[in-house]
Amino acid sequence: MTTFLPKEVAEGLEAARKQALRKKSRLRVQAGTEIFTVLKYWDSGFSVDLQDAPQLRGLVDLYDGSRHLYQCLIVASEEEGGEMRYEFKRNTRAVDSAPLDFERDANKPVALIGRS
Repeated sequence: MTTFLPKEVAEGLEAARKQALRKKSRLRVQAGTEIFTVLKYWDSGFSVDLQDAPQLRGLVDLYDGSRHLYQCLIVASEEEGGEMRYEFKRNTRAVDSAPLDFERDANKPVALIGRS
């Protein structure tokens, strides 16, 4: 039995695989004003469709839907299977408030009782 597939069939299967990854993924990477769908994500990086993404480099933001997850410094790593892989140089978790510059007292009162 042969495993040879015609070129058109192989391209069609690859396009269907990428489309399924795009639909399944909620992760997005934003570089400036451009937004790209993340096909795969791992601890040290992520991949984006080669046809969609240019050679991204520098500071980008990573989102899960509308929730800001990380601010990342990235560098293009390699092209593999129609996907461009990017590696993190720095990956900082996004927070919605500024860090405190003082220590909170664990025994402080929750509220003040007024005079009656």
